[in-house]
Amino acid sequence: MRDEFLMAYRSIKERKGRSILTVLGIAVGIAAIVSLMSVGYGMEEAITGELTKMADMISVIPGEISGHGGYVEKGGFTDRDVNDLQRIWGIKDISAMVYGAAEVEYRNKRLPIFVLGGDTKELGGFYVEPVGLKEGRWLRENDYKGCVIGDRVANDFFDEVIHVNDKLIINGDKFIVVGIFEKASTLYAADVDPHIFLTLRISQDVLQTEEIKYIMVRVYDIDEAEEIAEEIEETINDNHGLDDFANAMTMGSALEQIGTVFNIIRVVLVCIAAIALVVASIGIMNTMLMSVMERTHEIGVMKAIGAKNRDVLSLFLLETSVVSLLGGVAGCGLGWGMAILISFVVEMASGIEIAAIPKPGVFLGGIAVAMIVGVLSGFYPARKASKMSPVEAVRYG
Repeated sequence: MRDEFLMAYRSIKERKGRSILTVLGIAVGIAAIVSLMSVGYGMEEAITGELTKMADMISVIPGEISGHGGYVEKGGFTDRDVNDLQRIWGIKDISAMVYGAAEVEYRNKRLPIFVLGGDTKELGGFYVEPVGLKEGRWLRENDYKGCVIGDRVANDFFDEVIHVNDKLIINGDKFIVVGIFEKASTLYAADVDPHIFLTLRISQDVLQTEEIKYIMVRVYDIDEAEEIAEEIEETINDNHGLDDFANAMTMGSALEQIGTVFNIIRVVLVCIAAIALVVASIGIMNTMLMSVMERTHEIGVMKAIGAKNRDVLSLFLLETSVVSLLGGVAGCGLGWGMAILISFVVEMASGIEIAAIPKPGVFLGGIAVAMIVGVLSGFYPARKASKMSPVEAVRYG
């Protein structure tokens, strides 16, 4: 075994340039897998960490969520639904919300922007406390012509930056900006940054609707959230005479769905990265075939002095394994560096902090995949070398 290692080392060293290129080919494929998986785990941890902070909340929507993540809206909630929910034991706060697209004009530029309205106290508890205001103040119930806007509305949507006391025209009505949100974290970004916030009554007037599109419930005891969610669905379904009108989702359910989604994403990312490994495997096979051709005479001499087919086979497979192991280790190091770089670029570009999560299983899996790909790719050239006729091989030299 020691002699085989020495011979494998000598062969790799003699063909240094080709060996380095083969190692790089493997390293690129492994680096792609390691970096994408590490960033994916970081993204999942960032989102689940935020959701865990909201474990006492239940989201209630008037519709059905399909198994594929789609949403079918079935109408809207009524004041009766909200009043009935207030009588359920264990519920701490209820916030009824209205939302819809409105035409918003600022300095002669018009855009469709989502308007969200609700009870100012409850809405402030759900969004102002975790996100914070950059300028101005939060809404009051008597703010009939006041609005609070998200960070993207203030800075990205229009040609000029919007500040407190600037005027917006929403569906033909003039409003004064009384507050501007800070840039929201990952979890709240979609709900806050691109929206305009109004009081419940004014938002219903602006959107010309009495329907409540969304209810947020906060419970006293997190352990009872699932039971309360079931009671919420039963209460609203009875009011509307349907078995599946309302969908009450706890943060625990949301975490399970997010975990499923991220598992699918990881599989897709690995499949994409596997393309690089396929290319690397072709490179390994090509390198080993050329090595067999160049060493035909050497193989003949080995067989002439007593080497068996399995000795030649194991020698070439050992060379492939060493190259693959080097490629796997290099790929893990390169992939970790790429993951840190991707996280940095994402944070600089979007302001969203996503840490790269180094998991030992990912690194060990990367090395194992490199070894498996290398051995499988090198098996045919190694077998071809082991089947050579000693007489023909020696004569070739």
